[in-house]
Amino acid sequence: MEEKTIDAYIALYPSNIQGRMNKIRKTIHETVSNLEETISWSMPTFKYKKKNLIHFAGHKNHIGIYPGSDAISHFSEELKNHSHSKGAFQIPNDKEVDYELIRKIALFNKEQIDKR
Repeated sequence: MEEKTIDAYIALYPSNIQGRMNKIRKTIHETVSNLEETISWSMPTFKYKKKNLIHFAGHKNHIGIYPGSDAISHFSEELKNHSHSKGAFQIPNDKEVDYELIRKIALFNKEQIDKR
């Protein structure tokens, strides 16, 4: 069953992962104001001006961050130590979360939405 709120989604995970997810969520909110929270594509999703800003999802061994291909391309140098694809990157559960990078990516995506 798909969770309907980000709180319910996060509650499905062990406490150490919940803490990481909650801090990612807080970082995104502190970086971009006036966000709408929803579950989209079965993931916590943050919308800005009704456009997807960034998503995250829990997996067995990592948290996936899904900012889209433009952000991944723009931050490719900073993501070189992360496993990543065209539109996402992974934060292994046993590695530190780079909250500053998440902040920069959220801000980049906000600026891209503002330009449209």
